[in-house]
Amino acid sequence: MSQPAPLPHAALLDPQVAAAVAAIRARASLVPKVGLILGSGLGFIADQLTDAAVVPYEEIPLFPRSTIVGHEGSLVLGALDGQLCVCMKGRVHYYEGYDMPRLAFPIHVLRGLGVERLLVTNAAGGVNPDFRVGDLMLIEDHLNFLGDNPLRGANRDALGPRFPDMSFAYSKRLRDLWRAVAAEQQVSLREGVYAAMIGPSYETPAEIRMLRRVGADAVGMSTVPEVIVANHCGMEVTGLSVITNQAAGLSGQPLSHDEVKEASELARVRLVPLIREVIRRL
Repeated sequence: MSQPAPLPHAALLDPQVAAAVAAIRARASLVPKVGLILGSGLGFIADQLTDAAVVPYEEIPLFPRSTIVGHEGSLVLGALDGQLCVCMKGRVHYYEGYDMPRLAFPIHVLRGLGVERLLVTNAAGGVNPDFRVGDLMLIEDHLNFLGDNPLRGANRDALGPRFPDMSFAYSKRLRDLWRAVAAEQQVSLREGVYAAMIGPSYETPAEIRMLRRVGADAVGMSTVPEVIVANHCGMEVTGLSVITNQAAGLSGQPLSHDEVKEASELARVRLVPLIREVIRRL
């Protein structure tokens, strides 16, 4: 999909989503066209916004709260290189105990605010043996191993079709843009398939071997539900993974969340200029 679908009329929003949108607009009246979901250790991207308004998740009715270190838990609305943006500074995960409708809720809120294009970022383990810590991977497709789908249940016909096509879940147009900007900035950009696992335990070496055999290049515990919902409700989506560790069995070292945060911070010098220029050209 190259162009976002028309924004649903406010009257078509779920009343709970409408209440959340109203609470946010009471703090910030701007209408963001670009949304960013920031993964573990990547909240520093939100600090780039100017004239920003910060709305903690706990001040938004029914908005799920992150319980994980490295996920601050606030919406940041402001301008970034000429684009009006809203950042989710911290996301929620299936393993935190939230069901799929709760994971869908923030995406519906972003859509209700006006978001047409969504950039998802995450910290991921490198399944591809050629990947190294600190690599940036443009997500070209995903594998859903969560055992559930956020669209299960009654369909919201006002937002999207019962059976949405996922052939272009990650916009080809925006992937071309990432490649062009990366080449200009001389940033090495990997490309690959992201696999979502339930967590919160890291994968076993046997699971990593399985993932590699079925085509995964990176693995994490997020992103896929958000991308499914965003596509369903008409957003144009793109995604980027920061490879923060080699997956189990590839490095011979135990895995830790501290390692993930440290590697995300090290990627800052390349990541911020890359994302800013991509957003400027959207």
